Amino acid sequence: MVNFLGDSSTVDVFLLLKDVAACNVSNISASRSSRTTVSEAVIPFEAPIDVAVDMTHTVGGFDMDFPNGDPISCIPIRVIDDKQRKAAQQWENTITGVDQRFNSFTEFREALHKYSIAHGFAYRYKKNDSHRVSVKCKTQGCPWRIYASRLSTTQLICIKKMNPNHTCEGAAVKAGYRATRGWVGSIIKEKLKVSPNYKPKDIAEDIKREYGIQLNYSQAWRAKEIAREQLQGSYKEAYNQLPFFCEKIKETNPGSIATFSTKDDSSFHRLFVSFHASISGFDQGCRPLIFLDSIPLNSKYQGTLLAATAADADDGIFPLAFAVVDAETEDNWLWFLLELKSAVSASRQITFVADFQNGLKKSLAEIFDKCYHSYCLRHLAEKLNKDLKGQFSHEARRFMVNDLYAAAYAPRLEGFQRSVENIKGISPEAYNWVLQSEPEHWANAFFGGARYDHMTSNFGQQFYNWISEAHELPITQMVDALRGKMMEAIYTRRVESNQWTTKLTPSKEEKLEKEMTTARSLKVLLSHGSTFEVRGESVDVVDIDHWDCSCKGWQLTGLPCCHAVAVFECIGRSPYDYCSRYFTTESYRLSYAESIQPVPNVDRPVQGELTEAGVIVTPPPTKRPPGRPKMKQAESTDIIKRQLQCSKCKGLGHNKKTCKES
Repeated sequence: MVNFLGDSSTVDVFLLLKDVAACNVSNISASRSSRTTVSEAVIPFEAPIDVAVDMTHTVGGFDMDFPNGDPISCIPIRVIDDKQRKAAQQWENTITGVDQRFNSFTEFREALHKYSIAHGFAYRYKKNDSHRVSVKCKTQGCPWRIYASRLSTTQLICIKKMNPNHTCEGAAVKAGYRATRGWVGSIIKEKLKVSPNYKPKDIAEDIKREYGIQLNYSQAWRAKEIAREQLQGSYKEAYNQLPFFCEKIKETNPGSIATFSTKDDSSFHRLFVSFHASISGFDQGCRPLIFLDSIPLNSKYQGTLLAATAADADDGIFPLAFAVVDAETEDNWLWFLLELKSAVSASRQITFVADFQNGLKKSLAEIFDKCYHSYCLRHLAEKLNKDLKGQFSHEARRFMVNDLYAAAYAPRLEGFQRSVENIKGISPEAYNWVLQSEPEHWANAFFGGARYDHMTSNFGQQFYNWISEAHELPITQMVDALRGKMMEAIYTRRVESNQWTTKLTPSKEEKLEKEMTTARSLKVLLSHGSTFEVRGESVDVVDIDHWDCSCKGWQLTGLPCCHAVAVFECIGRSPYDYCSRYFTTESYRLSYAESIQPVPNVDRPVQGELTEAGVIVTPPPTKRPPGRPKMKQAESTDIIKRQLQCSKCKGLGHNKKTCKES
């Protein structure tokens, strides 16, 4: 609908709104001899920058240019604020005329794009190659032209010819501005640098508010990907930088391990990194306990991160080593453990808390022949729940999983037997499953290694959070982002520990004080030698020479239990002399004595250094699947999801409405 306002110099244009992007009919350039000015609306978003479209429709004497053959849905004029007008006006002089120079054709095309938006016209390319660019106004018969080519003997691009005059304003209102993903990416680039978590929804809202361009979610998301690549560099090129990157890690952090391998076609296979500060800190101050886990990466080329983390003296996360692999396979876990073995000392017997699937059970036994392998209790419970699903109700499975946890944590044999008998009361099949699951690898009553009361492999949650913040970066920058987080954590913890005045770390000091409080109500009966009887709610026997108590609390945690503390109080000894050395402030400081050093030029290595590496690494063949990537949810303590139960037949997996018996 076209509405002429008497003798006014303006005209109102209304089009029916449809499910297409709204368009913007911009102010006509002041350089034109215009008799009619059309106010701003909303600019449509189009995909390719150099695709010419000739589809036109006529409305009330005006030739309206509709991209892709679809009618443009516009909003009434005069509804766009001054911000949009100013946003367009700032680009009015991006093209000034003949002899203007640019560093590249890309820079020239971007300036031309902004110029066309500011002056309200559409254009098409006559010539567009690596030597010259020739552009004309899209309206038939309009004399506006521009021609740019490379300046002789230089790499600069220069405008050689330009006719700045338009004669098309009275015949056609141009709405088809080429708002490409690349253009939007260049607009949001600076904001994305400040706010890496800039959401596509917010991008679309900001672009509409500031420039009048309406984007849908996928367009904004793709524009963000382009802007991210402009800021961070090419994902593809990052793989080719791996040889240089690994050498730089070893050069700047002597004693570190940084190695990668490729497949026969030179595509990326896997990358292993362990910094010298982590290797030394684990050996000097951490208990011989390692947690193995995997984290899927939602980057452009997917992949999985394998992580080995330890626990410091204050039960904080201590990243020891990690690897980026193309997939979580038995072969990749075997390779990871082989590399890990070269990083840790062979003088200590290590306890691993890890899954028992994906070949880990076999690989750990092969590579670390004297180690203890504690099955991750969470993975065990998930497998039990999976194997029993469909056979038992939600409540029955919940009880069995709770009894499994109780059996695992039970310090003595009678407690374990009591819990598994509860499972047997619900299902003899589940009882047999538990007995066949090798309790010697997960139950406190049988396990021979030292877990210090850590039963699950997802101990390194803080480290996994760092990964989730950096997983969308190119591979070299992701690894360097993790290095930066580890470097900061080491420095921060070293400074904090310098303020501690206690013999034990704060968390262990607090636990020991609780045991001391409980010990005051206990009665100690003196005996010959190092054995004592302690009476309270139960009767326990303490052997101080062997650091043993019949309650098993001392052995399981590494700290004296309340019974042992009561004995020490009685005979005048200090309980601090009977705490594991891995809980002392001194051990904590030894863990963080070494520093991780910066690795320069990660994002922009010198070209000569790249060629010196001589190895070509291409991205893996796997790519991110279509659709929005699924974010890893926080670990839930309840692994049992409620299952449907039919109120008619009492069967599982369906409801009354879908029951086949009805």
